[in-house]
Amino acid sequence: MKQLIFSIVAMLFSFVAVAQQSWVNEVHNPQANTEGLAPMGARVISPEVHDDHTVTFRLYAPNAKEVVVRGTMFTGGMEAKSATMTKNDKGVWSVKAGPFTPDVYTYTFSVDGVSFVDPANTLHNHGTMPASSMLYVHGDAPAYYDPNPAIEHGSVTTSYYNSTVSKGLRTILVYTPPQYDAKKKYPVLYLMGGSGEATDSWYKYGQVNWIMDNMIAEGKIKPTIVVMVNNQIVHRSSPNHSALSFKMMEQEYKECIIPWVDSHYSTIRSSKGRALAGLSMGGRHTQYIGFRNPDLFGSLGILSAALTAADEKAFGKDDVAMGRDKKAFRKAKFDYIYIGAGKYETNEKSRHVLLHNQLEELGIEHEYYIGGFSAHDFMTWRHLLYYSFLPNLWK
Repeated sequence: MKQLIFSIVAMLFSFVAVAQQSWVNEVHNPQANTEGLAPMGARVISPEVHDDHTVTFRLYAPNAKEVVVRGTMFTGGMEAKSATMTKNDKGVWSVKAGPFTPDVYTYTFSVDGVSFVDPANTLHNHGTMPASSMLYVHGDAPAYYDPNPAIEHGSVTTSYYNSTVSKGLRTILVYTPPQYDAKKKYPVLYLMGGSGEATDSWYKYGQVNWIMDNMIAEGKIKPTIVVMVNNQIVHRSSPNHSALSFKMMEQEYKECIIPWVDSHYSTIRSSKGRALAGLSMGGRHTQYIGFRNPDLFGSLGILSAALTAADEKAFGKDDVAMGRDKKAFRKAKFDYIYIGAGKYETNEKSRHVLLHNQLEELGIEHEYYIGGFSAHDFMTWRHLLYYSFLPNLWK
């Protein structure tokens, strides 16, 4: 009897050890559950990514009447925009979907009309609202946004600074390249998220640190410091959100962010060594701040965004910020202006299309790129960084 108990205990410890092992290292296929084991405490395995790029989703919900999985993996050419799950006699709902192109996706479960994250998945996109679970569909080798164990890696540091603008303590994330040397001077890319993002969205879901590591190793960009900025400076519930946020973020960069970064890191302290970029709301902040301050930023990246008449109504008539002042552009002499967006968020009335057409009419040199196989999400924004924006930065 004692021998039997000992054997059972040994098996349990063995199970736990193996279950944990699949979550120990940074790998490009964290959800390829080849051992068929769930993380500790999980009732089911979900998601389970198979080698043929299909995915099985599971949820224990014995009292539910309907369960549907929705996610960015259904964007674009996929006919299905969601997948309906079926329940077995143990109360577990499941569906096998795909195959999906290798990428990092987000998804949620809808149970009787109420959406929430996958409780069996430890990887959540908490930095974006509404919250969602993350799905890694792996290829045969690390992708451009994956950790590559064969190369050197940089560091990401979370720091805090006191803002004279928002009158409080604010978070800032800084990526330093491999073999960062304080005796050398580095260019700086300031990177912002959208209205639904947190400070760490570019790091946690955009995977900008892995992208930078890979591009530096490939010789596609010079070693660069990347500063991930919190551009949530006015609460979205404020009736004056737009009117205040643009001017406050401009002030935040001038008074707080740039001085803090320059005092803590070895930077090129001129517009030639500074780039400002952002997605969605961050792209609008980039246009407003960048167009108005060519002495601060020599390069700009506007992703899936552009200022509109509604924005101008909020912050006041401003031909420079709106990109209508040809004389101001000629005087500014930007090194690089980039406008990019995803394939499935683009039509003739899209903000970025209108901004591109406007700059074309004014004869303002810029790069315009539509690419990737997604819409207004990080599948697009990772693609834009790697394939078009970053390779041409600092050229």
